[in-house]
Amino acid sequence: MQTPALPDLAHTATKPMHWLATAAAMAGVVALAGLLQPRTATATATAPEQRTTTQHGAPAPAPDPAGVEFPLECGGAGATVAKKASGDLDGDGRPETVAVVHCAAGSGTPPGGIYVLTQGSGAAPRVVATLVDPADRKTVGDFAVRDGVVSATLLGYSSLDVPRCCPDQEEQASWRWKGQAFVRTSGDLARSV
Repeated sequence: MQTPALPDLAHTATKPMHWLATAAAMAGVVALAGLLQPRTATATATAPEQRTTTQHGAPAPAPDPAGVEFPLECGGAGATVAKKASGDLDGDGRPETVAVVHCAAGSGTPPGGIYVLTQGSGAAPRVVATLVDPADRKTVGDFAVRDGVVSATLLGYSSLDVPRCCPDQEEQASWRWKGQAFVRTSGDLARSV
């Protein structure tokens, strides 16, 4: 008979006492983690941040871009809402929806537009601002709405010789509501990718 090359290890023959000790240690860790939890955060809204509510007390819903007519010429292809995000952009307590829309091209990277939608009580959603016009021939990469600011990565082309599949320029842009209009600020203009 051949003896094993490895020595007999104590942990390979567990006993009920080992399992009991492990369970007690785990219960202690869970209890300690429960005691070390942060306090529950509370916040109160100031007047400009207060949300408009429906008659049932629920927050007003953000406009749905599904049935909106966007100012986009697509021929018979139709438009596609590629991305959307909501937030109160003008401080009135009602959320707006920002939609990234492009023509439903079968292939390639069609230029897109960024549109701001609003909706009054009982009214249909409507476009109130165009932040990026598809005529600018930009494609929208990353996109977000945070703290009243719309930000996007805009991809473009340095010349007509660049294939439409492969943008070679990138621009970081953001928009914030100021008074009566959205004001645009840009980061890296026409930076090569």
